[in-house]
Amino acid sequence: MGRERGEHQGIFTAPMDHSYRANLNGDNGNRGPRRPGFSSSYPVVDPEPLPAPREDAASRVFAFVEDLFFLSKIQDTGRKMNVKVEFVKNEKELTDRMKSNGEEKPSLIIFDLNNANAKPLTLIPKLKSKLKKGTSIIGFLSHVQGDLKQKAHEVGCDMVLPRSAFSQNLPQLLRRHGASEESAG
Repeated sequence: MGRERGEHQGIFTAPMDHSYRANLNGDNGNRGPRRPGFSSSYPVVDPEPLPAPREDAASRVFAFVEDLFFLSKIQDTGRKMNVKVEFVKNEKELTDRMKSNGEEKPSLIIFDLNNANAKPLTLIPKLKSKLKKGTSIIGFLSHVQGDLKQKAHEVGCDMVLPRSAFSQNLPQLLRRHGASEESAG
């Protein structure tokens, strides 16, 4: 028990000098050697915002989200991208808001698949049959919920993303679906 610290049964352990890494495939900080075909990571650039919508423009994006973190993230991203996003709690509220939009159907409906109040697995098939192909339905969930992801696809969710991928792709999704028919064409 009287051994010096850093020495374990005849093997000396000390902090490792990582300066050798700088010489492997060029200097890339201390992030280790680069593998062929993999470049250093680049910052993700948000797409250009859409032109500012008219005040009376109908909303093309609806969200069944109650999680405050994602609610504020979607609101902020929508504001930055000039996309009007309306948050709804149930099917009746969505139907009422769509009626106030006139004939224009929503382009995108976002579901937090963990939002029990919205009952996504029963509501998605109803919306799919009512809205047909003109509306995309995207759900997001925790990356460990494989069974829920499978069920969401089975009931008609067009895309199911882990929360991290949803957050990362939100600006592009809102830009694509938030553009009005006139500006998209």
